[in-house]
Amino acid sequence: MTRLKKIVYLVILLPLGVLLVVLSVANRQSVTLALNPFRPQDSVLSLTAPFFLFLMLALILGMAIGSVGTWWTQGKHRKQARVEAREAVKWHNEADKQKTPSTAVTPTSLPPAGPQMKTPALN
Repeated sequence: MTRLKKIVYLVILLPLGVLLVVLSVANRQSVTLALNPFRPQDSVLSLTAPFFLFLMLALILGMAIGSVGTWWTQGKHRKQARVEAREAVKWHNEADKQKTPSTAVTPTSLPPAGPQMKTPALN
């Protein structure tokens, strides 16, 4: 385990866990969650559970909704990254093609560059 992970665990996660346990012990009493706003005493649409369970479920649900919202709003950035990655691969392959010698055009098959000038021989 790296030093940073230990620090994060000791500074953030351990106190958070202790806080959740204390909250759970302090809120053990049973409460009823009525899902029918017009008849709260209706037992068909009500749920009875310890209060800490409702607190934990609300926390988990909020984190899940926040995660989905963040993922959704960052979709344009992920799409741009995919497009740029494909383009980088394309240009990398193009550069590799340019590095390898081509057999279609060889220096010996090229015509002379211009008129050849002969220098007079000195006798």
